[in-house]
Amino acid sequence: MTTDNTSPTRHAPPVGGFTEIDGKRLFLHRSGSAGPAVVFLPGAGAVGLDYFGVQQDVSRFTTAVVYDRAGTGYSDPHPLPRTAAAVATELHELLRAAAITGPYILAAHSLGCLYAHRYTQLYPQEVAGLVWMDGLHRDWDAFMPPATRLAAAAAPAPGREQLDQIRTTLRAMHVELLADYPEHVRHAVTDAKSSAQWIRAGFAERDELPAVAAELHAGPDLPDVPLVALSVLDAAAGRSPEACAEIHDGRRRMDNAVVTRVSQGEQRILTDTAHHRLCFDRPDAVVQAIHDVVDQVRRR
Repeated sequence: MTTDNTSPTRHAPPVGGFTEIDGKRLFLHRSGSAGPAVVFLPGAGAVGLDYFGVQQDVSRFTTAVVYDRAGTGYSDPHPLPRTAAAVATELHELLRAAAITGPYILAAHSLGCLYAHRYTQLYPQEVAGLVWMDGLHRDWDAFMPPATRLAAAAAPAPGREQLDQIRTTLRAMHVELLADYPEHVRHAVTDAKSSAQWIRAGFAERDELPAVAAELHAGPDLPDVPLVALSVLDAAAGRSPEACAEIHDGRRRMDNAVVTRVSQGEQRILTDTAHHRLCFDRPDAVVQAIHDVVDQVRRR
């Protein structure tokens, strides 16, 4: 599935602004000062302002940056899916154009972890630390049961009836998740995230994940920088206890393999949230992980 994410409706961001890269406007919002700067890489279907609450907490001790990839969120439309190299190069150019100096701590969630890994491959000197938030990994299929392998994430674009159902569900979900956000941010993000074009973009980004994994396999492993991996072990609705146990075992082993490949790595397991709710239910855990990596980088 490929989409150009075009729509007559353009949503205006309630905070932040745009930086033009290669003729496209990319949304970026920066808070805080000092360094190292923490850059959030959203998961598929997520946008930069999903991490707004965590960003505000992080900005109390360092610079915190959220943004939207081209084709997603408030950024200009672009055909999806994209290669990890294209996403990483775009982010590199965006940070440079916005005068946000590195090296950076990449705080990546889900699909964003694949893009963060590619960033480390292309620009290793620009990465000082990593925070893995229930991330995808290039070796995902080696750890996870067949039903949850990367190819299974692809799904056809929703039809009109399905889209209406998804929009209703997403609106209700974000009314709850964003309840503590400032009113102007909460309303704007809730409206945009339940729009047809944003939903379709989320579906499109999940296409061709095996190709992204293969792209990463062609490059080196993660650099030896401070890294905290947050592993979410939730009781997913619709799955049997046996299926959940198998997925949890895969997640534990996969994230443990990630952190043991670096000299300052730590896995932290969370059982009181879900994959898409991590930054909303446990902002304390996310902020603490980022704070700890910032401290380690500053002590180097």
